[in-house]
Amino acid sequence: MEFTTTALNVLIMLAYSVPGFIFVKLKMIDQSHIASFAKVLLYVCSPALSIYSFNCVDYTNELLINLGLFLLLSFVLQIIVLTLMWLVLKKKGDKDPGYRVCSVACVLSNAGFFGVPLLQSLLPDNPEAVAYSAVYIVGMNIISWTAGSMFITGDKKYMSVKKIILNPPVLALCFSLPLFLLEIKLTPVIDNAVSVLGKMSTPLCMLILGMRLATVRVGELAKDKHAYLSSAVKLLVFPIISYLLVYFLPLDYGFRASFYILCSCPTASVVLNLSEVLGAGQKSAANAVLISTLLCVITIPLLMLLA
Repeated sequence: MEFTTTALNVLIMLAYSVPGFIFVKLKMIDQSHIASFAKVLLYVCSPALSIYSFNCVDYTNELLINLGLFLLLSFVLQIIVLTLMWLVLKKKGDKDPGYRVCSVACVLSNAGFFGVPLLQSLLPDNPEAVAYSAVYIVGMNIISWTAGSMFITGDKKYMSVKKIILNPPVLALCFSLPLFLLEIKLTPVIDNAVSVLGKMSTPLCMLILGMRLATVRVGELAKDKHAYLSSAVKLLVFPIISYLLVYFLPLDYGFRASFYILCSCPTASVVLNLSEVLGAGQKSAANAVLISTLLCVITIPLLMLLA
């Protein structure tokens, strides 16, 4: 994959964060309102993006099997790495909540808001790639709304069947998957509305990121060891493991490339959004997302050369 094409797409996405940064710095938006923007992203745009992703592809038996395999591989990989990071950081996390956030930030990828535009730009001949992102997001959000929320808050109440089922991405899947299996397409009017909301995800995600960046002191950001640790694992170790996992499997190029691209994305904004909504670990989560997103301008183009 061409280095300059990848780098340009990443830079364009980062540019969306500039207005958010300016608005907060000029006090046109109060930082206390960031959580409200995060709720719109989590509960409106994210589900719309999932529905839009499935509506973009046509059903085939082969695609259904690949979607199931994609969900399984991505889910298992995230669980294994998350468990390992939790075991490594558990003792420190009992005293320092930054390490609790770090263990989650090492694994969860910004596969929807950052990954979907990348997939569409880098794999234009593989429309099924967007559907792969949808199932990846479902697995990731099941983890984030359960184990991820538990690690961020330290509260075990989030490990429940209710949290696995009643979260926006899974509910969106319950709506979009039957339509996909029955080969029912949304009407043009509804499709346009869902498409607009879904495509708002990336700009809104980056706007929130810019807003949060405006509230962080550069000195604190540069000294945050948790954020650099999570970024190193998320941007280098995790994608390389994913690359090795699918490289030797008898899978088509679109599947392997999609898996690798989604795993190469920076720390998921859902880590920050959940911390905003849950009211725990906001600074550590913000730093992890900010640093990994800034560094991905270098790491993603370099990693894509392997593909």
